[in-house]
Amino acid sequence: MHALVIGGSGSGKSAFAESLLLSLPAPRYYIATMENDGPAAERRIARHRALRQGKGFLTRECPRGLDALSLESPGAILIEGVTTWCANECFGGGFAGALYRLRRGARALMIQAPCIFVCDDLFSDGVRYENETAQYLQILAAFQNELAAQCTDVYEIVCGLPLRWKGGGG
Repeated sequence: MHALVIGGSGSGKSAFAESLLLSLPAPRYYIATMENDGPAAERRIARHRALRQGKGFLTRECPRGLDALSLESPGAILIEGVTTWCANECFGGGFAGALYRLRRGARALMIQAPCIFVCDDLFSDGVRYENETAQYLQILAAFQNELAAQCTDVYEIVCGLPLRWKGGGG
């Protein structure tokens, strides 16, 4: 089982993804992709760590290069989040080859264990962006589309409610 969970900011996508992870066999790995680049990021990371506390997740901070991440033992993986990971690869690793690096990372994780990928919905605002932002969004859209094709289950979270777009069970 591999799942893609997409939703807007504050939609409940992370809580839903964590509930999926908790339904899978331990150990449960939580791959946090946010880079710590200053006080605002530090506060956000601290808040996310507090929200995960006591859930039994094994957290791995990995903003880029997920293809090199190897698990100590088989289990299940939650990648929080794909949107940030893509930004890190594009803006920190360069646009050239970013989609390739994302694919390689996803493939490396998916062969190790069931994966739950969490993505922000950045495509509903109706704004046309220019230059680097537009290039980033094109790469993110391509990668999300590929993940949706590869995953057995795809969910969109709207107002805290999961809509299943792909997968068994209704």
